[in-house]
Amino acid sequence: QVQLVESGGGLVQAGGSLRLSCAASGRTFSSYAMGWLRQAPGKEREFVAGIIKGGGSTVYADSVKGRFTISRDNAKNTVDLQMSSLKPEDTAVYYCAAGKGLGPSTLITAGNYDYWGQGTQVTVSS
Repeated sequence: QVQLVESGGGLVQAGGSLRLSCAASGRTFSSYAMGWLRQAPGKEREFVAGIIKGGGSTVYADSVKGRFTISRDNAKNTVDLQMSSLKPEDTAVYYCAAGKGLGPSTLITAGNYDYWGQGTQVTVSS
């Protein structure tokens, strides 16, 4: 069992930056691939960024490539999402998720994750 708690969301102007953090409980955090996904009002949940269990490989949605960076610290049981050059279309609820056995090709699918956080709101004003 893994429990995930996100923090760091808020309101920011376009072009600004935010850093989201996700704290995980449990001693098996390092066994899970981790992802950040988001859901805007009226839209389906979509993949944003993911990192495999060892941290050696990351994957990004095309819409955030070059602007967002995902990182993890297995000693602290945390995974962060640094977001820069934010755009109004980045406005959404951002979720942290954990998936066992996921690799670069499978962590892009929301349905493959086993555990989810409660989400944190990110609002980018124009």
